[in-house]
Amino acid sequence: MTLETLSGFLDIDGVSLEYRRVPAARAGLPTLVFLHEGLGCVAIWKDFPDRLAAATGCGALIYSRRGYGRSSPVVLPRSTGYLHEEADGVLPRVLDQLGLTDVVLVGHSDGASIALLAASGPAAPRVRAAIAEAPHVFVEDVTIVGIQAARAVYEDGLRERLKRLHGDNVDGAFWGWNDTWLTDAFRAWNIEDRLPAIRAPFLVIQGVEDEYATAAQYDAIAAQSGGPVSLLVLDSCGHTPHRDQGEAVLQAMVDFLRRVVGSSG
Repeated sequence: MTLETLSGFLDIDGVSLEYRRVPAARAGLPTLVFLHEGLGCVAIWKDFPDRLAAATGCGALIYSRRGYGRSSPVVLPRSTGYLHEEADGVLPRVLDQLGLTDVVLVGHSDGASIALLAASGPAAPRVRAAIAEAPHVFVEDVTIVGIQAARAVYEDGLRERLKRLHGDNVDGAFWGWNDTWLTDAFRAWNIEDRLPAIRAPFLVIQGVEDEYATAAQYDAIAAQSGGPVSLLVLDSCGHTPHRDQGEAVLQAMVDFLRRVVGSSG
């Protein structure tokens, strides 16, 4: 495989989605599919997917959802069901187009919630295991406070930093996430009803200092998931464990994948 084939764009019903792939070092292993946060894209993961792929022998797929990175812009306002739509509709189409039938989902924040939904929906037969960093299964008061605080940060310099990731998508990316989570309708968002249908093993990772969630999130997942749940709670760690505690998170993911899929970690 040449370098030129490792990145490009997928066409999903006329929507262009940017993606990047890391070739597998070993045959017979699932592909790691990275699902980014509410303000993320392909680039926000930096080299973390490459490091996890190298440590496990797995290949990796990283893609930007609509409205993020170099993917097609999103039409605002977003639906309050946008996470369900991604997990049940878009993600299976992405996997179809790339011929991926055996995957491990690696999701962060919004992406972690998408991973939980995907493991309990149409994509479930392809999901051998999943990793969820800072997932949400319902909306807490601390979530709302954190998202409200992000508005002022965005207007005070964050926009320019995010523009380097999203270009012309920057306002759609931020307000499509921020405005949606702060609607009255989204306050009732809850995916606990999907947890019992999960069969794949999950590793859930959360920082003690997560500014958007409490232990109630991972407690609900552990109590209600239909599959086995491993839990890593990290001190001195906020909402982005793979950045705040990168080495510990990488090792935990490698160890988990060694147990559940027999990777080379």
